[in-house]
Amino acid sequence: MSNGKQDNSKGTKGLTPKWKQALMTLKAPMPEMGVTKREHVWKKNKATLWYYPPVEKKYRVPVFIVYSLINQPVILDLGPGMSMIEAFGKEGYEVYLLDFGSPGYEDGETNIDNYILDYIQKGVQRALRHSGAKEITIIGSCIGGTLVAMYAAVADEPIKNLILSAAPVDFSHSPTFDQWAEAIREDSVNFDEFLDAIHIIPAGYVKKGMRLITSPIYYSPYLSLLNKADDPQYVASWRRLNAWTNGHIPLTGAAIKQMMHDWVRHNKLVKDTLYIKDKRASLKNIKSNLLVVTTENENLVPFEMIKPVMNLVSSKDKTYRVLERGHATISITDTLPLYIAEWLPSRSEPIRKGNEF
Repeated sequence: MSNGKQDNSKGTKGLTPKWKQALMTLKAPMPEMGVTKREHVWKKNKATLWYYPPVEKKYRVPVFIVYSLINQPVILDLGPGMSMIEAFGKEGYEVYLLDFGSPGYEDGETNIDNYILDYIQKGVQRALRHSGAKEITIIGSCIGGTLVAMYAAVADEPIKNLILSAAPVDFSHSPTFDQWAEAIREDSVNFDEFLDAIHIIPAGYVKKGMRLITSPIYYSPYLSLLNKADDPQYVASWRRLNAWTNGHIPLTGAAIKQMMHDWVRHNKLVKDTLYIKDKRASLKNIKSNLLVVTTENENLVPFEMIKPVMNLVSSKDKTYRVLERGHATISITDTLPLYIAEWLPSRSEPIRKGNEF
């Protein structure tokens, strides 16, 4: 007789207790993700600009975050104690997150110029109006960092601080898909007609591409789950991160075409030959305070792809940091990472109260 409760042990007979526990955790309801208090302040097509109010505002310069085009930005707010956005709020920063959403077939002609001018620039303008701030901090991670570097090179908006985290800028060194990259540089392969026809690269194809890069590493998290399946807090954290890892976003054909031509084939941003619409995107135009962050033994974006930006900008205040943690996990934190906590406050116009000095 059934007692009305779901039997999660079905199909686990004959397994060791560790395996049984691991399989049962995978069948349990997903823990909540993206739970930090927020409100949308601007929308365009599939994109949303989210505003996260601080617990107590302590800085006049707000933070504007742009994540990758191929992963969901929920990695920045996985859950309580696993949220860089929550940590910013606790420290007194206003935070704006630009979520591009998931493009569909109808968005296939959205290119990199569109993402920069129609989404990032418009979003920054909206954030400045909403906050009433005179200047803003821009943080870009992964491909989002590449986009904000390009945006900062043409921006009319007052960018006080620019933080680039694991952001590829110099594509002369491509450790992943190196044979494909070489073929693109030599113009011996051309995907333009295919991309024009397909319009959109589905999320499943993006996921398979990433698996080709990370396959030796990909299975190790399941071994960790097996070893710690009896730790509820670890399991909840593991499931959130695993859900994000598998939640890739489609890429528009026009954006991929522009990446292949402007970034991989011609390396235009580093060679100072890049134009966004009719405006030259020269890294020399960047004068903001600059923090560049990479990680040790990075496979996706090694230091050769990001460090050259240090010598190409006009910033007088610039810092380069190499961290031990991996490409994605530097965002999973219950407090602000030390590299931000030490660098950003004095550059964000702290609000003095009473007799504070």
